[in-house]
Amino acid sequence: MDKIGLTEKCIAEQSVYSGKFISVNQDTVELPNGKTSIREIVRHPGAVAIVPEHEGKILMVRQYRYALDKETLEIPAGKMDPGEDPETCALRELREETGYEGELNYLGSFYTSPGFTDEIIHIYRAQHLSWSPLDCDEDEFLNVVAVPREQALQMAGSSGFFDAKTAIGLLLAL
Repeated sequence: MDKIGLTEKCIAEQSVYSGKFISVNQDTVELPNGKTSIREIVRHPGAVAIVPEHEGKILMVRQYRYALDKETLEIPAGKMDPGEDPETCALRELREETGYEGELNYLGSFYTSPGFTDEIIHIYRAQHLSWSPLDCDEDEFLNVVAVPREQALQMAGSSGFFDAKTAIGLLLAL
């Protein structure tokens, strides 16, 4: 069986929107068969997520998510600043969102939805935590919740979380 080429070649790029931390392109691509198609792409600078373990519990954040119109329980996470190293971002976000710092171990990375965005999330486990708070972003409101380790793992394995980064992070860490 012959394998066909899969690569699509961008022949025209059009910026549709440029916001605070995402941009949207509507690109025209040449398909492997020579025809053309449109691809709408959300460009994102990348993010980190952290699974902080402290005294047998996972420190999580409860926050309101406007896009969902509901509160969610998630592992701490945040967007990388331009040129920022993922580990540096993870340490900053951990301090901002939980008030703790600690030893980070890289667990892996994943693309959130490769059909329409280039967003990548780098996941870390944080252990040996000590109190060292930073102020949250001025538009960020959250509560820290300590969830017993086994309960967090059970919730991750049974669709108990609404976001993929939390489920994936917990399953990788625990």
